[in-house]
Amino acid sequence: MSTEEENQTVFDVAAASMLTKELRDVFASGKTRSYEWRISQLKSMIKMCEEHEEDIADALHQDLSKPKLESIVYEITMLKNSCALAIKELKRWMMPEKAKTSLLTFPSSAEIVSEPLGAVLIISAWNYPFLLSLDPLVGAISAGNTMVLKPSELSPATSTLLAKLLPEYLDVSSIKVVEGAVSETSALLEQKWDKIFYTGNGRVGRIVMAAAAKHLTPVVLELGGKSPVVVDSGIDLQACISPDYIITTKDYADKLVDSLKKELETFYGENPLESKDISRIVSSNHFSRLTKLLDDDKVSGKIVYGGERDEANLKIAPTILLDVPRDSLIMKEEIFGPLLPILIVSKIEDSWDVINSGTKPLAAYLFTNNKKLKEQFVMSVSAGGVTINDIAMHLAIHTLPFGGVGESGTGSYHGIFSFDAFSHKKAVLYRSFMGDAALRYPPYTLGKIRLMKALMTSNLWTILRALLGLS
Repeated sequence: MSTEEENQTVFDVAAASMLTKELRDVFASGKTRSYEWRISQLKSMIKMCEEHEEDIADALHQDLSKPKLESIVYEITMLKNSCALAIKELKRWMMPEKAKTSLLTFPSSAEIVSEPLGAVLIISAWNYPFLLSLDPLVGAISAGNTMVLKPSELSPATSTLLAKLLPEYLDVSSIKVVEGAVSETSALLEQKWDKIFYTGNGRVGRIVMAAAAKHLTPVVLELGGKSPVVVDSGIDLQACISPDYIITTKDYADKLVDSLKKELETFYGENPLESKDISRIVSSNHFSRLTKLLDDDKVSGKIVYGGERDEANLKIAPTILLDVPRDSLIMKEEIFGPLLPILIVSKIEDSWDVINSGTKPLAAYLFTNNKKLKEQFVMSVSAGGVTINDIAMHLAIHTLPFGGVGESGTGSYHGIFSFDAFSHKKAVLYRSFMGDAALRYPPYTLGKIRLMKALMTSNLWTILRALLGLS
């Protein structure tokens, strides 16, 4: 079959079923369980990043007009760091963890063994199409699974590059890439997987979860939500990058807006649509969606900075909207664009109620020098993660789990949490034949009941009293 014919082959439910069987056969062979296989794949992934850095950056620019610095630092380097950490720590992660036993099972020993789940499916997102495709792969490989990666069709250049590079650098019998859109994803979701890892929006997340439920397949859902930034007065203002909305007090709002305007002009100049450092909107559909949010009657008069649009190049200038109503369209969905609504509250503590009245966000941020406010924020606001006096930096700390809560997702990853996400923690008890006791078996007597109850407590004094007939 020619390459052209292969490219035209329809990937349907039958093809997905065959692919899943191939992966299960490979997993059953034990190939992916070895430490050596896992390490070789992780090292090959780093090599791929190093040898194709320009190709990866070019693909990200084609898909999103992403600046080269952002591509190299926030996608390629972060992936290499994940691989390097896994290589360094893998032996420790794989080592069985000793567990305590009790007098009830004496003499015995116990341990928790991390075993791979099997064949897993990873469906990635378009906003960080390289990192969000391969970072979960690091966890799946480290844990010893076989896998399918389904990149986002909304970032076609990156998807095509991944489909080309992964078979060149990774074990093609154990790690597959399936390109496509709804029909291909649906065919994959029809299959029984040992875990599904999905990054994207809540609407598709529900579809993924429903499909997984048919097979009782566990899922990790990395979704989103409206991540808030609460800005207290009396701080040294800095740029608040990538929040979904800001909450501040009326007295402080104008000062905050002036500071944001100044920083945005420093970043992108007086004509941001001409800046090479600003990404474009991923598609015309998303451009139309963002335009609709801006043209909503409830916010169209609230724009205090930006608002310019270039539909031909799918670009929107960074836009600040002040005193936005909470029932406006822009406050009802995750924005995924350069629009920043600002909500006004009477006092900063009122922000907690504003945030908690909606769905739980993936992240929440607070800028303040007030220790009491920091403590209240951490205790009062439920979110996947929290950062104080910065934006999004918690996801760079590999010792912290990254994931959502409620409608912003379920499960987490990064560092050892990625390994755990794709592992089963198997409980193992080792017993000696010497420890078997007749009191476990019929005929049951009051004496046996007293002694068994005492043994269940693992308290030596209680056991002694039972042996002496004092309890």
